[in-house]
Amino acid sequence: MKRSKLFLFQILLFISSVSFSQNTLSISNTFELINQFHPIAKQAGLKIDLSKASLLSTRGAFDPAFYIANDQKTFDGKNYFFYSNPELKIPTWYGIEIKGGLENNYGDKLSAENTFGKSSYVGISIPLLKDLIIDKRRTDLAQSKILVNLTQAERQLVVNDLYLDGASSFWSWTYAYQKQKLFTEVLDKTKDRLEFIKQSYQAGDRAAIDTVEGVVQYQNILNLQTQAWADLIEEQSKLSNFLWDQNELPYELTESIQPDSSWMKADIDAFTVPALVTVIEEANQIHPKLKMLAFKSDILQIDKLYKTQNLLPTLRVNYNFLNKGYEFTNPLNTALYNNNYKAGLQFGMPLFLRQARGDLKQAKIKIEQQDLEIGQTRLEIENKIKTYYAALNAFRNQYKINLKSIDNTKRLLDVELERFEIGESSLFLVNNREIRYIEVVLKGYELKTKFLKTLIALNWAKGSIF
Repeated sequence: MKRSKLFLFQILLFISSVSFSQNTLSISNTFELINQFHPIAKQAGLKIDLSKASLLSTRGAFDPAFYIANDQKTFDGKNYFFYSNPELKIPTWYGIEIKGGLENNYGDKLSAENTFGKSSYVGISIPLLKDLIIDKRRTDLAQSKILVNLTQAERQLVVNDLYLDGASSFWSWTYAYQKQKLFTEVLDKTKDRLEFIKQSYQAGDRAAIDTVEGVVQYQNILNLQTQAWADLIEEQSKLSNFLWDQNELPYELTESIQPDSSWMKADIDAFTVPALVTVIEEANQIHPKLKMLAFKSDILQIDKLYKTQNLLPTLRVNYNFLNKGYEFTNPLNTALYNNNYKAGLQFGMPLFLRQARGDLKQAKIKIEQQDLEIGQTRLEIENKIKTYYAALNAFRNQYKINLKSIDNTKRLLDVELERFEIGESSLFLVNNREIRYIEVVLKGYELKTKFLKTLIALNWAKGSIF
């Protein structure tokens, strides 16, 4: 696992952490800005806050509650009745409710079931069948706790998608920058060569057609360099879509900001990738989408348990210890079933249980659907990993071959330039060698860009960019 985690950071090892103030942007800066300030990432973070607020609200079902009831009637100068009953109720985890209160009842027409004068009581209500293992309050609380973890996994999934798109845009921008830089350097060399040819022609050492050949090559490179500038501006604008500041304002990249030059120093052949089976195994453990589905399964399992409980009949025992006056006597010091108590039994059950059986059947079907979705998602993730893994190795091998091609075409160009300078070659051959060299160098930039994009995509498919 540690080796696999190291693999996640390889993409950042050659990138130095710099800031906009240095007019340099790195991939690590891009990830940091996306994570902290991107509106979509912030929205996903607010969902976590919302789920935590919902959890707090659900916990309120277990809060003690104080009630007070007062009722009185006076008519035609007669005091019919006066009832006063402040009461404290304390719900507990296992469906047991404890309550205690005071009563003060008097009047000429007081109901016979009410105790005259001041009295106090402590009572308990215990479920024996339904609601004993789990009830609605405990169901909601358990599901709310899982929902917090689910929204955290959901945020990670959203941020991973942003990372993937942002990294792809960053590498495209880097490629466009390097391409423009290459054409600018070649254009300068082509311009110097054109001046040399003009001077040689004026001295009578070159034919007039050589100047035409030089002008054509210069114009060709100038067109390519102009297009490269346009491509750079386009990629710059695309990358700006992912960059926001702490004031929730979009940050617009300018020409003064350039990608980190460490891109050129990166040796992709030095990147070590774990075995395919290791990547797949880790994906099954850490992928946020699989975590989300697992949390949903947990929620459904809790719902199934609650629906199973609804098949049981309601059987609840109630007992209240009564005391005259407001000074409580320890009920354990006296017989519970002495003269001062109130007890009862509550029983109930639907005759056909059609609602409970229907609800339970629906819960089982939802769990089965969820299991099928987990299996399908796991297969899709595994296939994505295999695709990116194969592409990563292919780009690495192509890049290694391309490095040799760059060395060979550069050697051919240098030799052709030497022959041209001593008059043994034509400008036409030099230009052809130069164009071929540019093509091979750009191919190397392209392969490196594809490799780095695929490396990020492989981590994304696994479920964790970092």
